[in-house]
Amino acid sequence: MTKKDIQERTLNFSVRIVNLCKFLRQNGGTGYDLSKQLIRCGTSIGANVEEAQNAESKRDFIHKMSISLKEARETNYWLKILIATEKNLEPRLLSLLNESNELISIIYAIIKNTKTNN
Repeated sequence: MTKKDIQERTLNFSVRIVNLCKFLRQNGGTGYDLSKQLIRCGTSIGANVEEAQNAESKRDFIHKMSISLKEARETNYWLKILIATEKNLEPRLLSLLNESNELISIIYAIIKNTKTNN
């Protein structure tokens, strides 16, 4: 995977999260409240990947990517809560959860490889 691939993939994921949160906000209820948390962490994944591209050092790059990883894990948490509480959205949410899990694996691998490559 190239850096362009992870940037594009996290951007597409962010767009999907924004669209989901728009939908949740239109329908109100608990989904509305959860959407506030989800939009922050779900879009932060790509924002931190983007920041990492202009890191000042290898250490700074790892730090920014680590923040992205933490945000992806938080996104998973909120998606799991939505899956448990919004059964009518389960297929859409499972697709997002799957992509989030893949992003976690990819970002983790990027961090690990960066740490081992001197």
